[in-house]
Amino acid sequence: LLTNMSMLSMSLRSLSRATLPSRVVAAMTTTTVSLPPQATFSSAAAEGATKKKSLVTDVSGVHQTMKISKSWRNKPLFRRQGDVRFKTGQEAAQLLIKEANRRDAHETEFIDAIKSTMTCLSPIFERNPKYAFVAKQLMEPERYLQFRVSYLDDVGVVRMNRGFRIQYSSSLGPYEGPLHFGSHVNSGTVKALGFDSIFSNSLTGFDVGAAVGGADFNTFNKSEGEMQRFCQSYMTELAKYVGPDIDHPWMGMGVGEQEMGYLFGQYKRISNKFYSGGQPFLSGGDQTFYKAPGFGVVHFASEMLKDRSDTLAGKRCLILGSGKVAMAVAEKLLEYGAIPLTFSDPSGHVYEPDGINTGRLKTISTIKAERGALLGRYIISSTSAQFNDPESILDIPCDLCFPCGAMSEIDDVAVNRLADGGCVGVMEGGNAAVTDKARSVLRKRAMLYGPHTLTLTGPAIVHAKLGIHASDAQLKQEVQRIYSDVKKTASEFNARGDLYAGAKLTGFLRVANAMLNHGSV
Repeated sequence: LLTNMSMLSMSLRSLSRATLPSRVVAAMTTTTVSLPPQATFSSAAAEGATKKKSLVTDVSGVHQTMKISKSWRNKPLFRRQGDVRFKTGQEAAQLLIKEANRRDAHETEFIDAIKSTMTCLSPIFERNPKYAFVAKQLMEPERYLQFRVSYLDDVGVVRMNRGFRIQYSSSLGPYEGPLHFGSHVNSGTVKALGFDSIFSNSLTGFDVGAAVGGADFNTFNKSEGEMQRFCQSYMTELAKYVGPDIDHPWMGMGVGEQEMGYLFGQYKRISNKFYSGGQPFLSGGDQTFYKAPGFGVVHFASEMLKDRSDTLAGKRCLILGSGKVAMAVAEKLLEYGAIPLTFSDPSGHVYEPDGINTGRLKTISTIKAERGALLGRYIISSTSAQFNDPESILDIPCDLCFPCGAMSEIDDVAVNRLADGGCVGVMEGGNAAVTDKARSVLRKRAMLYGPHTLTLTGPAIVHAKLGIHASDAQLKQEVQRIYSDVKKTASEFNARGDLYAGAKLTGFLRVANAMLNHGSV
């Protein structure tokens, strides 16, 4: 080929000298034809090889050739009562939801999590069918623990509760995730939160697995002695399955620094190893780590408003809940110049029409630091506060809403009431605080929505990467990086602006690509 092209070039030059203008001949004379030993057709491939592969454009990842795609579509997704195949990504998602219903129809919270997640992942199944087979594996946790937790109450009566720990995925690293204590905790709740934690933890981009645990134990009506005895009994059994570099629990609903201290004290009595890499196992760490969930929520809210050329300054914010996350959210909102208006608990809500300043926040924090204390006590120390007035906290006009309390606290009716009152966005500070129907209404009314899968990545960021002495500035920087990744992935899969879908897609791809390397395990 090189010889023939050289001869052709020489012939053209000879012909040109006789027939073409002199300036054209001079240009052709100075031009040489040289080809590298390898054909130039490989230059595009070489250029592509030098580019950094991204999560959603890796040739061996999401985008596949038609031949490979067809081979996976020809494989049955399920082989129970005959081979079951799928033709589209949406059909694959429906088959996976149907299978979850067949196995765990009684666990309504888990089924809801599967439905919303698989619907978001259907575009991936459409582009590359092999990911549907990975999703089938991911629906089943690696290990599910349920055990009896018995303890003596203050009058000497034996009390009994159920303890849980679901170690969902270790594809990216050791299990890590929160513990939740509350009367609402059951097998379905723990399984749903464990499934969601896969995507939330993997969003960080760090080597961290997913796990969730807890117990159906109400912490509000217990004394300190009962709390300590319960935590010791709980950890006596849990210690068999957790430890440094194996499974690292952290704080969650109903589990604060005091509860973690009781758990760590019992673990230290049982095990000789309670440090890893200079970091204490089960330690709540300093105030940065303790407040990381709430601080992260507000940082994400700031990034979302920034996309609309807006800021948190001057925004009137409704806070639902009064736990450690709600308090951290209020603290960070004040730093951004926003105006927290409310807190709530089982007794009702307190509303400060002029906003909750630093002094009022400190008073409320002091009241809630006492176990079982209710917000109603705050009325004594404030002349301007309103208690349960208006009757519904959702009737208070606001710019943003931060639900930091119970699961499914914001439904479709609540979203409409918030929107009618001028609210422009809902930022989840609690796990699964917004229902599926509510998410649909948020999209229809063009409201901002920060899903918990994204906003509650703070603890995983701090524990997996930054360490217990992390600064808020470092946390903010990581939040900006994760937010950018989620936005790009959402746009890649034609879901521009849908952070819920973007978070699920990004988290799933990171876990799924690791699982593909591990085989059928």
